[in-house]
Amino acid sequence: MGLLYEGKAKKLFTTDDSDVLRMEFKDEATAFNAQKKSEFEDKGKLNKAITLLIYKMLESKGVGTHLVADVDDINLLVKKVDILLVEVIVRNVAAGSFSKRVGVKEGTPFKQPIVEFSYKSDEHGDPLINDDYAREMGLATYEECEELRQKARVINDVMIDFFKECGLKLVDFKIEFGRTTDGSDIIVLADEISPDTCRLWDIETGEKMDKDRFREDLGGVMEGYASVLKRLQDQA
Repeated sequence: MGLLYEGKAKKLFTTDDSDVLRMEFKDEATAFNAQKKSEFEDKGKLNKAITLLIYKMLESKGVGTHLVADVDDINLLVKKVDILLVEVIVRNVAAGSFSKRVGVKEGTPFKQPIVEFSYKSDEHGDPLINDDYAREMGLATYEECEELRQKARVINDVMIDFFKECGLKLVDFKIEFGRTTDGSDIIVLADEISPDTCRLWDIETGEKMDKDRFREDLGGVMEGYASVLKRLQDQA
């Protein structure tokens, strides 16, 4: 079983099944396009457990994911997919780069969710793109962009309710999709969903429970992640 790919937060390994990979969650944390780096004990373990819970919940609601099976504390088996280089960001509340970019005060709720696309490229800083960019860059067709947008909205609706039951506000999140390589050529949710990829605020206190604790030097990074996991486990 060889290393196929290593990213900032995960490693992918081949398995005996050519259509299945082992995804290992790392303890490393990065922010601002990897300009800020650190390592936190048990980060991989927490993100793996959170991703597994959320993916199982989404699968139960009819959302197709690349999840195959649980393995151990830091590994999952996942379907091999060709990752689309169009990252999808869904925003329910103004925060992060949105607030910095357009000057809307952080915490301002939107009347309807905002769906954005970005080009998955560390070299270029994951810039915002639209459907025309995606088409001309050969990243996705118009039809595929609309499919990504629709899938993202469904995932958002499901996760808003799920996190609300856990006492958490889903502020925004980034997700990735991939085409299956087993001949079915279906676009499914891939990568992870965790406090690394979601902004989650405590509904009552507004406390940030996600990677912003690392980005903004708030401290208690793993305590926030652990609290998210416990809430999800209590709700599951």
